[in-house]
Amino acid sequence: MGNTARVRERRSGKPKAARAGDAKRLPKAVIKAPAKKRSRPHKVAPAERKQAILNAALTVFAERGFEAARLDDVAARAGVAKGTLYLYFKDKEALFEELLRGAVSPILARVTALAETPDMPFAQTLDLLYGFFQKEVLATDRKLLLRLVLTEGPRFPRIAEAHYRNVVSRMLPLIQKIAQRAADRGELASDAVVRFPQLVAEPIITTIIWDALFSKIKPLDVPGFLRAHRDMLIAKPRGQS
Repeated sequence: MGNTARVRERRSGKPKAARAGDAKRLPKAVIKAPAKKRSRPHKVAPAERKQAILNAALTVFAERGFEAARLDDVAARAGVAKGTLYLYFKDKEALFEELLRGAVSPILARVTALAETPDMPFAQTLDLLYGFFQKEVLATDRKLLLRLVLTEGPRFPRIAEAHYRNVVSRMLPLIQKIAQRAADRGELASDAVVRFPQLVAEPIITTIIWDALFSKIKPLDVPGFLRAHRDMLIAKPRGQS
């Protein structure tokens, strides 16, 4: 190509025609870029989606209370459409009840196991029960549900009824069974716990209330408080006043 042709080419901005052998010197990626594979969207299993809704519901209920919580907020936090939420729960009360049922199931399982251990001393049973409460309730978001039941239950009877049906009515007979066994062995200070098994749960409720109202003002020595309550329920060895 003459000098005149090269000048015309530079002025026009058009590249020279590719010469033979140029393609061999180019990188393969330039010659032919491989087609990108389209990533398929992750398919969420129904159980996984339901759990995401429950987790979001706990956060929304804890932040806003039962009355102010909206299903739109729950759906948005869970990353699902509101219509999807209704595939699992018919209304806000049903969602809360399922949340409560899932939260207390491990606690009920623990109490059931203790009730089915006949040779365990009553003091040791209470220590295990209260220790489990500290670890699995007071140190987790489960305590938020108990707070909601205590604060919102009087205004929303369905919440109180759900808690009674799923927790109280199933827990008290188990505690009564444990207490009766302890009374038969002479381990109790009186038969009060047999007649009122609520006495075993009383320090748990007190701890939840104290934690919500006064923990930043005067933290409660929870292990010491629970041990003191245990000592009031069991009988003192003979010879001690």
